[in-house]
Amino acid sequence: MMSKILFAAAVVLLAASAPAIAGDPAAGKQKAQPCAACHGPDGNSVASDFPRLAGQHYDYLVHSMKAYKDGGRKNPIMAPQVEKLTVRDIEDLAAYFSEQKGLVVPTHPLMVRH
Repeated sequence: MMSKILFAAAVVLLAASAPAIAGDPAAGKQKAQPCAACHGPDGNSVASDFPRLAGQHYDYLVHSMKAYKDGGRKNPIMAPQVEKLTVRDIEDLAAYFSEQKGLVVPTHPLMVRH
């Protein structure tokens, strides 16, 4: 009986600690229109000066945007872009970009085309 209680408690703690994707990708796509100028329409920037957002982890994107917003990360281009975003906006953008197909780089020698 005690082992069942401990197991149930462990499952609850594990579920509570897992990151939940709260954002709406469809809303994020609409909100991402200003991002396209630098990061590309789907988050796959073609310019090396701007990072690819497509396929990045949801939590990483949320953390990064919040850090630009609160000044934890300094960037004169990003700061004004995120200053008026709400938490919901950030979650929606992160949900959209995290669901996009990012850069796929073949690493196995047989997969590399010559």
